[in-house]
Amino acid sequence: MTTFDEREQAFEAKFAHDEEMQFNAEARCNKLLGLWAAGLLGLSGSDAEAFARTIVAADLEEAGHEDVVRKLEKELHGRTSAEDIRMKRAELLPQAKAQILTEAG
Repeated sequence: MTTFDEREQAFEAKFAHDEEMQFNAEARCNKLLGLWAAGLLGLSGSDAEAFARTIVAADLEEAGHEDVVRKLEKELHGRTSAEDIRMKRAELLPQAKAQILTEAG
């Protein structure tokens, strides 16, 4: 195997790892967002966890996170706006990434 081939394989492995980490961080962020929304709905414990799982699953419907925003806006029945949901998501994403990195280390 040439040095070029080794570099190419290393680059591909790093890319795959980075993509997996990003996917996991997005899923974790959606879970945290779901738990936040569950609190707004007065849910706690296993009910809050179950609600958060539905939010994680909603993100698989289409690319991007607008599917999650729409689902939460619908579920929250006017308790908060789509813009507030987006702002909360932006706040939670760095926390989710930090949690993933801590667990990976």
